[in-house]
Amino acid sequence: MGLFGGFLAQRNAERDARKYRDLIRREAKIGGELFGPVANGARREFFCLDEYTWIWHEEWVQDGERRAVTTRYDVRPQGILKAQDGQPYHYLSEDEARSFYKAVKLYNKRVQLELYANA
Repeated sequence: MGLFGGFLAQRNAERDARKYRDLIRREAKIGGELFGPVANGARREFFCLDEYTWIWHEEWVQDGERRAVTTRYDVRPQGILKAQDGQPYHYLSEDEARSFYKAVKLYNKRVQLELYANA
């Protein structure tokens, strides 16, 4: 491959990684807006990290302090596992799973329409 070929391959890999991160950020922003407007100074994200993993992240200021909550959902054949801020995983209740499923459907629809419809 040679020195120049290796440099080009690395540059292409870095470009692809930047594109992927940009798409994830854009998807996360769309996902965060599914549940209503985001307050000024706050940040909310909901996105699909990989085939089995979904992330909900929210940051806000309360009493002058910055607060944040990150929830990770792992979709498994037996059900959907949820962990929040390093706490142990537990399975979603039937109602929670139904709400999660609706959010995922809406997310997929909006992301497809707003990001990938013209691709």
